[in-house]
Amino acid sequence: MNITSHNLPFTPNRIFCIGKNYDEHIKELGDKQIPNEPVVFMKPVCNIVAPGVTLNHPPYGNELQHEVEVVLLIGKEGKNIHESEVLSYISGITLGLDLTLRDVQRKLKAAGLPWERSKSFEQSAPLGVFKSYHPEKFDLANLNFSCFVNGHLRQTGNTGQMIFPISNLIQIISSWWTLKPGDIIFTGTPAGVATIQSGDKIVVESPVIGSFFWQLSSE
Repeated sequence: MNITSHNLPFTPNRIFCIGKNYDEHIKELGDKQIPNEPVVFMKPVCNIVAPGVTLNHPPYGNELQHEVEVVLLIGKEGKNIHESEVLSYISGITLGLDLTLRDVQRKLKAAGLPWERSKSFEQSAPLGVFKSYHPEKFDLANLNFSCFVNGHLRQTGNTGQMIFPISNLIQIISSWWTLKPGDIIFTGTPAGVATIQSGDKIVVESPVIGSFFWQLSSE
């Protein structure tokens, strides 16, 4: 993988994504049950898209939706990480989009099939530039972030609204997989996901992380 084309000063290892981590997002999807453990799925690292790069609509599916998320970068190897030690394993923080083909996902879920075609298509992981993580600069339990489409606010969230807080997420994931340097964790999206159309400009921002944008091709 040519990491320089993705604006990454490191070699990405895996992309872990967390589903259903905000109550209001679960409700807007029509689900009734709050998960009792994190819902985890993965995306290939080749699907990472650097800020400013034009996005192309997948050749199948109609409802391409944005999901803004706080994204973490793991900086060292860890297994069964204690919650009190979690912060020492985080080396970077940014924002990203978990792009989703919602109509395709609904069909796959109804048939009891895996989600890959709805979540892991090409360019499905737009990713902002990572800032070095320092606990004194970033309060992971109270971090505001938003998503705008063509200048209109679509999503706004705070990490304090998570069902599984970041420290708890990393603890649990590390009990299932050995976390390694270069692992990336998308931590879940708040309510407000909606379909994007040809030519739309999507901006994600946070007062402490920064602002990043992508535009959907008009072709």
